[in-house]
Amino acid sequence: MTSIGGLLLALTLAPSIALLGCLGARRPRIAEMLNLLASAISFACALPLPFLVDGRQMLFWSDYVLLDRVSAWVVLCSAIVYFLASIYAVGYMRLLKEDHRLFRFYALFAGFGLTTLVGPLMNSVGIYWIAIELTTLVSTFLVAYERVAESMEAAWKYIMVVSAGISLALLGTILFYWAGSFVLGPTYQMTWAVLREAAPRMNPALTILAFLLVLVGYGTKVGLAPMHSWLPDAHSESPAPVSAMLSGALLNTAMIGIVRFLGITRAADLGQLPQLVLVAFGALSLLIGALFIVRQRGIKRLMAYSSIEHMGMVALGFGFGGTLGVAGALYHMLNHSLNKSLMFFGAGNMMRAYGTKEILGINGVSRRFPVQAALWLAGAVAVTGAPPFGLFLSEFTIMRAGLKPSFSWAVYVMAVLLIVIFVGFMNHFRSMYCGPAEDAAPPGGKVSAWCAVPMWLALAPLLVLGLWWPAGIWSYLTSIAPSVSP
Repeated sequence: MTSIGGLLLALTLAPSIALLGCLGARRPRIAEMLNLLASAISFACALPLPFLVDGRQMLFWSDYVLLDRVSAWVVLCSAIVYFLASIYAVGYMRLLKEDHRLFRFYALFAGFGLTTLVGPLMNSVGIYWIAIELTTLVSTFLVAYERVAESMEAAWKYIMVVSAGISLALLGTILFYWAGSFVLGPTYQMTWAVLREAAPRMNPALTILAFLLVLVGYGTKVGLAPMHSWLPDAHSESPAPVSAMLSGALLNTAMIGIVRFLGITRAADLGQLPQLVLVAFGALSLLIGALFIVRQRGIKRLMAYSSIEHMGMVALGFGFGGTLGVAGALYHMLNHSLNKSLMFFGAGNMMRAYGTKEILGINGVSRRFPVQAALWLAGAVAVTGAPPFGLFLSEFTIMRAGLKPSFSWAVYVMAVLLIVIFVGFMNHFRSMYCGPAEDAAPPGGKVSAWCAVPMWLALAPLLVLGLWWPAGIWSYLTSIAPSVSP
């Protein structure tokens, strides 16, 4: 317990110190190295956590911090993206040629990393809500960092839509507390475990209403349709490393709240209604993502709608439930974090090299950047759920989980839409890779190694996890299922 507590302390202290150091140093090279070192320390601390935690809940620091198998997994996903994005940011942010503002960027970036690492560890339901709200406040300034009209508009839209959703989540949290007060008295410690224990005696109607509110509220943060309207703008207008964090770390941090509340409804024995609603949101997200992917014209907006699709897939996994559904959804979280980091890094490189965000303005990629092109194309194949990459295994597992009478319709919807997504995605990459030879030389220079190395670091485990699902990871993820699914 002491060693785990030390890891958790270092995990959170590293980005906190980096934040203060960036503001104090005010020098771009010092700031980028401080943030990079903090992300490396956070990753090193998060990596062993899943191996150290057992089936019990571990509580630290007056029971405010909770480490269990779900939180350890989500923290690892966030730490991976934070580390990869911090490497990439060194090369990418130098291209903006705004060194006088870089210390603010890295201070905010370290703060963003901190909030995504801390959120999943909150034992108090109310403090978890505060942590999610902090992710919004910090990341809003990162979305608007480039200070152009589009990014400022995206930031305003982001904070307004997400704050409205988080307000609904707060209302749902209050209703959960009220429902618990009829069982536990007017005052009690509102932790996830306390609510689970009280759930069987809580008023069913009030509990369902509370769950629907938190599902819509945190679903807004996750980007589930139809609450997704902020996501394409925020992801597409942010600097590329921020887009990777928004997609690969933030969305998982919000999803864990929905998963924990779903576990409470399971303990309350409310039937299949909570799962059916989650499946409906997941299927709608998949539909919206597929339709907009096919007709998309902006390269980063293409990646953003892919994030909506994949979070819909995660929602389907948890909604289907069972060992396969939960294990598939958690595995999908990790694979999506790796894959979407790779895709946004590649998109950022091409945007800077060609000087445009439009897909039609990017062509001849395979001739101009053969190595980068191969990495990015492999990521594009992976992100559509095609073999031999990790997302194929996780999606196939989720589909197997849905092969039951109550959810079989969603599996058919998944199968059709995944084909549409594959065709649409590959068609966009065909146009960018097979452009005319005379247009193959973009105005930009060479891509820095800082921007290339994290693409390799993301692709390698994505391929390994597609060819080999380690038995230890399978056992770990299936052990989580009983706490969140019937």
